[in-house]
Amino acid sequence: MDYTMYAVRVFVTDWPRALEFYTQTLGMRTALAMDGWAEFDTGAAHLAIEAVDPADPESRASVGRFVGVSLSVPDIDATYRTLTQRGVIFVAPPERQPWGGVLAHFKDPDDNVLTLLGR
Repeated sequence: MDYTMYAVRVFVTDWPRALEFYTQTLGMRTALAMDGWAEFDTGAAHLAIEAVDPADPESRASVGRFVGVSLSVPDIDATYRTLTQRGVIFVAPPERQPWGGVLAHFKDPDDNVLTLLGR
């Protein structure tokens, strides 16, 4: 079988706020956007945000958690400074890992936690 990663979804409750955060605050390039769904060009695969009904307990359980998405950036320190100045909340500053990479976890407006990866 031949698999290709197409997109990783992040679930959000406030669609306009999430779209503004990912496009304006993070500066991601939109590949596709419609009401309740957007895809951002992140290289080999897209990062997608999907609106869910916050009143639905099952949907709500998908929001506000560590999503396991790592976004590689060429200069993690500069990206961290820029995003911090734009109001992005980081769990901690960039930290070198035993395997040599540098990670910094940040939250989107729905408290989903994503990771910046620097080498």
